[in-house]
Amino acid sequence: MKFGDHLNERVFSPWRHYYVQYDYLKHELKRRQLSEFGWTGEDEEEFAHILETELDKVYDFVTAKLAEVEARINYCEKTLRITTSSPTTASTSQRQMVDDTLTEALFDVNDLAKFTRLNHTAFLKIIKKHDKWTDYRLREKFVPKMREKPLDKQRFDVPIVYISALHDICRGTRTPSPYAQDNNEDDGVFQRATAKYWVHPDNVTEVKAILMLHLPVYIFGKDTTTKMDIKETDSAISSVYIDNPQFELYEGRLQRDQGAEAIRIRWYGDLKSNPLFIERKTHHAPWTDDLRSLKERFPLNVDEVPGYLAGTPYKGKQQNMFIANGVQDSIKNKKLKSTLRVFYNRTAFQIPKDQRVRVSLDTDLTFIKENNKSHWRRPDVGVDYPFSYLEEDEVLRFPYAVLETKVQTHLGQAMPDWLSRLVESHLVHEVPRFSKYLHGASILYKDKIPLLPWWHSELATDILKPRDTEFGLSRSASFKPLMDGQYLFKSAMATEHKRIHVASMRGKHDGSTSDSGSSTDKRTLISSWSPQKQNYHQITLGQSVDTDDHDINNINKKVRVLAPPSTTAMNTTSRRRGGFIAKWKEQFQQHVMKQNSATDGSLIPLRKVKVEPKVFFANERTFISWLQFCGLLLMVALNLLNFGDGAAKIAGSIFICIAALVALYALYRFEKRAW
Repeated sequence: MKFGDHLNERVFSPWRHYYVQYDYLKHELKRRQLSEFGWTGEDEEEFAHILETELDKVYDFVTAKLAEVEARINYCEKTLRITTSSPTTASTSQRQMVDDTLTEALFDVNDLAKFTRLNHTAFLKIIKKHDKWTDYRLREKFVPKMREKPLDKQRFDVPIVYISALHDICRGTRTPSPYAQDNNEDDGVFQRATAKYWVHPDNVTEVKAILMLHLPVYIFGKDTTTKMDIKETDSAISSVYIDNPQFELYEGRLQRDQGAEAIRIRWYGDLKSNPLFIERKTHHAPWTDDLRSLKERFPLNVDEVPGYLAGTPYKGKQQNMFIANGVQDSIKNKKLKSTLRVFYNRTAFQIPKDQRVRVSLDTDLTFIKENNKSHWRRPDVGVDYPFSYLEEDEVLRFPYAVLETKVQTHLGQAMPDWLSRLVESHLVHEVPRFSKYLHGASILYKDKIPLLPWWHSELATDILKPRDTEFGLSRSASFKPLMDGQYLFKSAMATEHKRIHVASMRGKHDGSTSDSGSSTDKRTLISSWSPQKQNYHQITLGQSVDTDDHDINNINKKVRVLAPPSTTAMNTTSRRRGGFIAKWKEQFQQHVMKQNSATDGSLIPLRKVKVEPKVFFANERTFISWLQFCGLLLMVALNLLNFGDGAAKIAGSIFICIAALVALYALYRFEKRAW
């Protein structure tokens, strides 16, 4: 599929005018290139100006929408603070209103992320076409302007995290879990079954939103209830993997040998983060009694890391001595050194202090060579993705995000149903046994590694799958938020249920029959809902109705079983406009209410037939087309009468008569089809 068609297919209709005019820019390229003078310097300046204007339009819209989302979040925060500080003012309806507002903001963030990525791709595509079709090179001049107003660096993690925190408060899920553990994540042993999936960049924000609706966002060492405490660098995670020149740990993990180790030094945030964590992941074969994945770790201060790697004994907590000594023995015996750094921004989803189910989504995944012989990590590399200052042979940027599910099966915890549906949907692509270290080392050190992971071939396939089910986030025809094809807002669901209830009540009475010997059936009560009072009016159908013109108002009262009072009032007003409308109204009443021959004059309401608006407008368009033809005939007739001879004037008169007859016929067909 061409990108222009792809763009038009994925446009969000309410924001259509704020997308980059890709088709127009491509048309300008072709038109100016194929002109008599070819592509000139003046064309280059004008095209660059048009492109810059489009960039300003898109960037200003993204900035304005983010400010709007932030304003709604601030409003929800203030409302929740008032309700939580004053229990007397708190109510379920207020919390539900805030929850609906946050959900709408979450959907806007999801749509805005897709909008931003789609427009950024469009700019890159049109610049590439320009440089290919012309002799000018616009990329060198325009890329700096795109960096001043970056679309590819827009981060939506902060609003998602804060929306998640407020969602938890609204729904009252910030209570301690019965499975809460007392130990911190600073140290300990984690036993869990893991599964990994790739997520296409177009689906990242949607996957985050789905996870957020089921699990709260968790940031290590941060309180998400305080907005000022959340920074973009909080989600950054860096790990330095150590190995020897023979890549012994790499081969053991790739071949999944019993007891194969992966040792890394991890820190959260920027380079100033302290303490760090020394981690060891051990693989156990399926035939052993142990779990297949075991992670152990302990904290260590930054200034103690060089000495620990050099063999200085660990002097920390006694409970960490076994892990620390075991890792240090492996470093000494296998002569391990810093080999590869892995960087990514992680959004974790987990109930606080409950590690039975944990889901993490890693974006901006980057692999960097650690070639600094004087230090265990490169001091020139921070957390400033995409690390454009590094040489191409030193860095590898992974094209997808990585979703990882971690379930503590040894506690009897099974994967939740909603999570099973997510990993089986079109939003993710399963890659069993995917390893960040194995992937980065196999490419950056491909000259030294004979064995490659199996998933390299998967990179050549497009993992962006079409939406084949209703699973995920979507919007209705009126752009209301839908989750798995269902309304998220309770108010919308309540309205829909009320509409279905009223329709079912009418349907029951539409198909009912009355026995002649039953006095109860003769006085059947039918309910009609009034939008003004939102209640039901009871009327009796056991009396005969006079359908004469002078008693048409009586019929209007009975028609209220089929239409709201506002419709009846409109019909009564229409009657006063003339006898034609009154006569039509009488025919309409006789059509919708007929005498029941089996009873003594009781009336049975017939089922209403909904006429689609497009049917009415199609009739109107046909009528207008006939009138246009009549206008053409009249124009010809007037020219013949004014400028022609005797025969021409006769022909003009005939044309006028034909035009009048055609107009009357068109009016007749229009009225007949309309009523």
